[in-house]
Amino acid sequence: MNSYDSNTTMADIQVNLSERDHAKSPLRMGIAVIVTIIVAALTGCAVGPDYRAPKTPDTHGYTATALPPKTTDAPGVGGATQRFLSGQDIPGQWWTLFHSEALDRLIRQALAESPTLAAAQARLREAQENRRAQFGALLPSVDANLLAMHEKISGASLDQSGTDFGAFDLYHASVNVSYALDLFGGTRRQLEALQSQIDYQRFQLEGSYLTLTSNIVTTALKEASLRSQLRATWEILSTQEKQLAIVENQFQFGGVSGSDVLTQRTQVAQTRATLPPLEKELSQTRHQLAVLAGRLPSEVLPEFDLNGLQLPQELPVSLPSSLVRQRPDIMASEALLHAASAQVGVATANLYPQITLTGSYGSEANTIGSMFSSSTMIWSLGAGLLQPIFRGGTLTAKRRAAIAAYDQAVAQYHGTVLLAFQNVADVLRALEADARTLRAQADAEAAARDTLELTQKQFQLGAVSYLSLLNAERQYQQVRISLVQAQALRFADTAALFQALGGGWWNQRPQEDAATMTNKE
Repeated sequence: MNSYDSNTTMADIQVNLSERDHAKSPLRMGIAVIVTIIVAALTGCAVGPDYRAPKTPDTHGYTATALPPKTTDAPGVGGATQRFLSGQDIPGQWWTLFHSEALDRLIRQALAESPTLAAAQARLREAQENRRAQFGALLPSVDANLLAMHEKISGASLDQSGTDFGAFDLYHASVNVSYALDLFGGTRRQLEALQSQIDYQRFQLEGSYLTLTSNIVTTALKEASLRSQLRATWEILSTQEKQLAIVENQFQFGGVSGSDVLTQRTQVAQTRATLPPLEKELSQTRHQLAVLAGRLPSEVLPEFDLNGLQLPQELPVSLPSSLVRQRPDIMASEALLHAASAQVGVATANLYPQITLTGSYGSEANTIGSMFSSSTMIWSLGAGLLQPIFRGGTLTAKRRAAIAAYDQAVAQYHGTVLLAFQNVADVLRALEADARTLRAQADAEAAARDTLELTQKQFQLGAVSYLSLLNAERQYQQVRISLVQAQALRFADTAALFQALGGGWWNQRPQEDAATMTNKE
C-alpha cells in the first residue's frame, strides 16, 4: 500500500477539530475540513497489482543458425552484396537508404497529408483528454448554487391544516464542496489505466507511421517492378515481331511451312496479350500510391523504376533484446497489458468502503437585502461511508473478470512478441535466399539470351528447326521476367527488414517522443 510518513494521523486531526472552540467561524472549520481531506488522500493506498514490465526474451539471435556476415552478389540491378550489421541502430528515415529523391519527397508529403495519420493523431488527443477529465476525480468538486423562489405552502405540511400561510420569497446562495476519498486507489488505478491508453494510442500512431512509410516504399517498388516487366515484355515482343518478319520472308521462298508462320504469329499474340494485365496492375498500383500519399488518383505522381533505386548494402540488425522496445505493435500490446493490470486494481478498490466528504457555506433569506448577514448564514459539514455488503456476487465477479482480462492481455502480448521475432527471422532468411535466387536468375537469363541468339542464327542458316527457335524464345521470355521479379523482390524484402525491426521511429522524432513519455499528470 502506498503511504506517506507523518506523525499526525487523520484520527488525530478529527479529534482536534472536535475540541476546538465552537465559536470559530464555519469558514475556518471548512478550511480544517480541506486539510483533513488532503491528509486522508495522502494516507490512502492503491490496492491491486503494481504493474511490472514483462521480461525481455532470453535469446541471442533471431534464427536457429547464424546468418552469414554478407549475402552473395549478382550482376545487374539490385545485385550488390548486402552486409548484416548486428547491433546497429536503424535510421529514422530509413527509406533514404534507397537513394531516391522522388521517393523521399513523396513520403514527406504523405506524412503531412495522410488521413490515416490524422485519424491516429486525433485518437491520441482523445485519450489524453479523457485522462485529463478523469484527473478531476482526485480533486474536490466545488459548485455554486443560486436560487430565487416565490412560493406558497399549505399548513398541512406543518400539521396545521386550518392555517393559511401567505406567499413568500426565498433567496438562497451557497458554495457546495464534495470530495470522494480515494483511500484505496480506485481513481488512481483508473488514471493509470487511462495513461496506458494514451501510451497505446501513441504506439498505434507510431505503428501507423511505420505502416504508411513501409506501404509507400513497397508500393513504389511494386511500380518499379511492373515497369521493368513491361519494358522487358516490350523488348521481347519487338524481338519476336522481327523474327516473325523473317519467318514470313522464308515462307515466301519456301524455306518454312505455313504452320511455322502461324505458330510464330501465335507466339507474338500471346506475348502481346500479357501487356494489358501488366498495364492494368501498374495503373492500380499508381492509384494505390496516390491514396497512400494523401492524393487523388487523378493527380500526377513521380514514376519509379528499379534503375532509379539503389539497394542498401549495409543492413542494421537490432539486437533481440532491443526488439521489444522498438516494435510499435509490441509496445502497444504492453500498454494494453498495463491497462488490464490497472483495471484489476479498479475492480479490487470497488470491494472496499467509499467515503465521501461534503460541505456547504452560504446564505438563505427572504429578501435580497438581508442576504449574507450573520443571521442568514448557513453551513453544513458531512461525511458518508458506503460499504458494499451484498451485491449478489457482482463486484467479486467483475474482479475475476478483470483478472481474466489481464491473463488474456498477457497471452496476447507474448503472442505479439513471438510473431515479431518470426517476422524478423523470416525476412533475414528471405534476404539471404533472395541474393542466391537473383544470382541464379541472372545466370539463367544470360544463358537463355545466349541460347536464343545462337538459335536465331542457326535457324536463319537452316541448321535447326523452327521448334527449337520457338522453345528458345519461350525460355528466354520466362527467365527475363523472372529476373526482373527477383530484382524487385530483393528491394522489397530489404524494406520489409526495416519494417520488421520497428522502422527507427524512435530516431525520427526523439524530442517529441521524449516529451510524450514524460508528460504524465
